[in-house]
Amino acid sequence: MGIKNHIDLIYPELSYKIVGCAFVAYNQLGNGHSEKIYQRALAEELGIRRIEFKEQVYVPLLYKGRSIGKIFLDFLVEDKIVVEIKKGNKYSRRHIEQVLQYIKSTDLRLAILINFGSSEVSFKRIVNIH
Repeated sequence: MGIKNHIDLIYPELSYKIVGCAFVAYNQLGNGHSEKIYQRALAEELGIRRIEFKEQVYVPLLYKGRSIGKIFLDFLVEDKIVVEIKKGNKYSRRHIEQVLQYIKSTDLRLAILINFGSSEVSFKRIVNIH
């Protein structure tokens, strides 16, 4: 069996650039900073690389056409990918479910959950299959 082709990935090049920015930010800052500091560093790095993004994007939660709540996305990159920043050493089910709900609420296809841990940065691609 051959290795699966990257053609089936959603936005592979843009995803690679986003994750690269997170690694650069983490390598520059090191560990132990707050989530907000990593978010600011990631914003700086995205800007340096001229990747279009919006921060703290307001999204109303609708029920039968009426707003019943709101969410804020850490980043919306090129109006295609939700990027959510977390700090810690592992992913919680709650974080994954939260990000999945974000992409369902925005009808987007992909989110990247980036985790700035004590010894490394890691990421998960979360796909909206609905």
